Amino acid sequence: MNAFFTILLTALRGAILISGLVVVMMMVFEGLNVSTRGRLFPVLAKSGTGQVLLSGFLGAVPGCVGGFAAVSLYTHRLVGFGALLSMLVATAGDEAFLMLALFPSKALPLFLFLLLLGIAAGLVCNRVMGQRGNSLPTRLEDTFEVHQSDIPDLHRKGGWKPYRLDWRRLVLVLGILLFFWAYASGFLEGEHVPEGAVGSVLPLLVSERWVVWPVFFLILPVLWWIRRGDDHFVREHLWEHIVCRHLPSIFLWSFGVLLVVETALHFADVSAWIGAHPLLMLPLAIGIGLIPQSGPHMAFVTLYAAGIIPFPVLLANTIVQDGHAALPLLSESRSSFFLAKGIKVLLALVIVGVWYLFF
Repeated sequence: MNAFFTILLTALRGAILISGLVVVMMMVFEGLNVSTRGRLFPVLAKSGTGQVLLSGFLGAVPGCVGGFAAVSLYTHRLVGFGALLSMLVATAGDEAFLMLALFPSKALPLFLFLLLLGIAAGLVCNRVMGQRGNSLPTRLEDTFEVHQSDIPDLHRKGGWKPYRLDWRRLVLVLGILLFFWAYASGFLEGEHVPEGAVGSVLPLLVSERWVVWPVFFLILPVLWWIRRGDDHFVREHLWEHIVCRHLPSIFLWSFGVLLVVETALHFADVSAWIGAHPLLMLPLAIGIGLIPQSGPHMAFVTLYAAGIIPFPVLLANTIVQDGHAALPLLSESRSSFFLAKGIKVLLALVIVGVWYLFF
């Protein structure tokens, strides 16, 4: 009973964390789009190369926050599949923190290689699928919208004036503040590294505590828009579009996947099993890389740091995996998720094959 409660609580915390970060990102994009009268993102959408570069650098940021931002842009069809692929290849997820803690001199060149590989993959994808590479369906075939009723109130000559604090604004403000408190206090922080895997200090080293400040500065304009935006913007853009349409799907998919993964990990010692089957290292690295969660991949980082597995195995796993970044994509475009994973598996096989051939 205690084990089931622990698994359930871990999955619930992870789902709240992912959903909260994604929703905050989406609200930031909505506010920026309306504040700039819809001129910001169409400029981005016109440049396929710019999309790929931006998404690649977002993916290269340690952790999953940059990946969530890129997924939010993609699901609203503001960047194409090539840009999404660039981010998914470039990201090392939460495993980046552990790599920086254990072998920083090797981790930084690896991150640079992943970034260059992601950008190259995204540019090739754009060439094959068209400049924007935006042909794959998402659950919502829409973009960020600007209605004429938004513009006068967001750009009044007299400046912003607070509107009546109705129940929607109150729920949004309290929800965001409660989420940030839970995030900043560490209440939503899960155990990324198995106890005793490398040392008791590692959970502190891989913690994404530094992300608290970027998230704080993202939340500030969102709170400003909620308090000062007009009723239409709050009701249609923030409440109806993001909270009612996106949030339930993102949360349920995240919770379901995390619950399955946490249950499997609880009853199986992944690190020990991997270490006992060295001949299966490469297919295992690729297969486990398909799991859309940070955690299982930590085994390959720790085994590589201990000298148990060679670098190509770690490289293959890092190329295929994407931490939590792709998890929200499952709720919006499963075809995009599986296609990206398939391409990344092919990339991993090619790169590892070239490595063993020439090195």
